Amino acid sequence: MSTFQKKLEQYADVALQKGVNIQEGQGIIINAPIEAADFVHILSAKAYGRGAKDVHVQWGDNVLTYMKMKHAADEVLENFPRWRAEGLEEMAKDGYSVVNVYGPDPDLLKDVDSERVAKANKASAEALTTYRDYIMEDKITWTIVAFPHPDWAKKLFPNEPVASAQDKLWEQIFHITRIDKEDPMKAWDEHNENLRKARELLNDKQFKKLHYKAPGTELTIELPKNHIWAGGAAESVKGVKFNPNMPTEEVFTMPHKYGVNGTVRSTMPFNYDGNLIENFSLTFEEGKVVDYKAESGEESLKYLLETDEGAKRLGEVALVPVESPISESGHVFYNTLFDENASCHIALGKAYPTNVEKGSEMSAEERDKNGVNDSLVHEDFMIGSAELDIDGEKEDGTFEPVFRNGSWAGDFRK
Repeated sequence: MSTFQKKLEQYADVALQKGVNIQEGQGIIINAPIEAADFVHILSAKAYGRGAKDVHVQWGDNVLTYMKMKHAADEVLENFPRWRAEGLEEMAKDGYSVVNVYGPDPDLLKDVDSERVAKANKASAEALTTYRDYIMEDKITWTIVAFPHPDWAKKLFPNEPVASAQDKLWEQIFHITRIDKEDPMKAWDEHNENLRKARELLNDKQFKKLHYKAPGTELTIELPKNHIWAGGAAESVKGVKFNPNMPTEEVFTMPHKYGVNGTVRSTMPFNYDGNLIENFSLTFEEGKVVDYKAESGEESLKYLLETDEGAKRLGEVALVPVESPISESGHVFYNTLFDENASCHIALGKAYPTNVEKGSEMSAEERDKNGVNDSLVHEDFMIGSAELDIDGEKEDGTFEPVFRNGSWAGDFRK
């Protein structure tokens, strides 16, 4: 077995054991681009080998996606097939895990009318609301793992032949997901333990607000009472531990949907479903975006914010030090799975109900009262840099340093 093949096998093992933590007798859904067929075959064989009762694969094809988004009738874009949504709901109710093999082309839809993309995204989000709730409320285990799709690889290494670009990107993926360690499983356990310590310290602090300062950013984010910081390994409602994102370098919680004020500037390109939004800023008043601008992709940003009322508010705040292996790679990956783990970030849209005490048990009205944002979208964008300072405000009004120059500060450096 070649060194590459051994790493690919280990990558699949990590995805199944530390990612979704597949259980005997459980089904699994794999969403993947057709170019990842060889890797999906390995995943499927290993899933069956661990006792999976079924492996259901949904293939994606960039060429067909582009054709549909470019040429399909509006009525097609505006109506997501109900049978597809019901099928996913049925499998989620039956406890299927979900593995998303992710490697989108950042420029796939750059010449498609942003309004058409917005229509399709909204239709999909509305149809898949129930299915997505199973994921966002940790009713099932799920994970996202990267695959070096040729189009993504060429974006990162434009001067390389496709095969060489993919090889270089595989090297980055294996390094960032700890597959190149002597014992990847142990490395993930140690990493999860470090993230656990960080999130527990933040949970003990129970800051009332976070204050952000950086070039172009002066933002205050109120945190709900009894908020919960998460990060690294999560736990499903059935008590199964899993890693939702691979890689993951963040600890995160929810902002209070009515308690965000000030202006924030992006620090990395934001890939929004095949369109890049770059060098943009948002201004908030009482939690809501009241002004925005972008050097490129402003129309895409406009349609994202207009998805629904909740799209104009925040659903996540995440802390990532600049020392993360993704940041230290020196690459902008044009892929949220990677870039969000290189930088502090926030998310427009739906909050994870698990980020507040008993949030999963609350009614919609109770969630709103407790500051839990709801939306059809959840879109992370990066705001961290080596110039970012963050202070935590305590209940008594005193301040404590959390980040200085993009790194953990004070008690958090221990």
